Amino acid sequence: MKNDLKLDIFPHIFPQSFFERMKRIAEANPALAASIKRWLNIPVLWDLDARIRMMGKFKGYKQVLTLSLPAIEFLAGPEESPALARLANDGMADIVAMHPERFPAFVASLPMNNVPAALAEMDRAITKLGAKGVQLFTNVNGRPLDEPEFFPVFERCVRKYDLPIWLHPVRTAKFADYPVETKSKYEIWWLFGWPYETSVCMARLVFSGMLQKLPDLKVITHHLGAMAPYFDERIGLGMDQMGARTVDEDYGALLKRLGKRPLDYFRMFYGDTAVNGSAPAIRCGLEFFGADRVLFGTDCPFDPEGGPVFIRESIRAIDSLKLAQPVRNKVYYGNALRMLRLSLAAAPGGKARASARKK
Repeated sequence: MKNDLKLDIFPHIFPQSFFERMKRIAEANPALAASIKRWLNIPVLWDLDARIRMMGKFKGYKQVLTLSLPAIEFLAGPEESPALARLANDGMADIVAMHPERFPAFVASLPMNNVPAALAEMDRAITKLGAKGVQLFTNVNGRPLDEPEFFPVFERCVRKYDLPIWLHPVRTAKFADYPVETKSKYEIWWLFGWPYETSVCMARLVFSGMLQKLPDLKVITHHLGAMAPYFDERIGLGMDQMGARTVDEDYGALLKRLGKRPLDYFRMFYGDTAVNGSAPAIRCGLEFFGADRVLFGTDCPFDPEGGPVFIRESIRAIDSLKLAQPVRNKVYYGNALRMLRLSLAAAPGGKARASARKK
């Protein structure tokens, strides 16, 4: 029997109180000027009533909320970022408490430039506010996530809570495309830079041994695993020869220590369907990760109409694939309910039976 439930696990939002604080921060930060210009033209990003009206156009559609860029650690230094994360998470929890039938859960934001505070905020957001995982970005103000300082964040999320990590790409125009230039032109930093950034982050987690140390780690990669599904055999046959191209480090020994093919580790990630409505890309991602590791996600509201296009086109693309009903159900909601340990009343109008915020 067909179920109309569609649980979007990667839409973006600004809680109103956080948005007001962030605008004040951005006014004093020229690097955020372009972002502010765009945000103000996307009411669904910060106007909850507008968001709910838009969502009502799609039968059975619900959202697991994630905070939009910029990263908390980009907005404030290590002394101020913990308070900013608390403001964001409190705002998200309030939205879920007010509208559980639309927003059954949210994902916690962390101040990653202050790891002790990030661990404390993870504990608070999950145990007190009911967050169903945490969102990390592919670098922490330029630092890779496989640096040992960040390992406790991954470890706690996996071993203490057994909840997923949402992985969002982040880089700006300052990431030049050529060494002789000072910035990336034509928004290439976003168009091709973000998929590259995600793929690099995945590789660093693989080759650092993160997935060996934490085999139960669940990382949901935005944009369906970025480059990995398309380059499956470049990873496969290519990295089976790891070390053949390098003389200053013994990558051959590293390859042996991994214990299995690098490609097998890349398949341990998860991906969302936020590929702007590309049916071939979704098919490629499903074939690479398998039906148990692909979740419905849209990247709402960053489309040309400020919200509905990515939802509409993602649904159209998935439905065009004519997936077997069990596979369709896994992608639209089943995998998310299992991974987030959510229980919803009968779709499409049921209320979430998720953890309520503890005052």
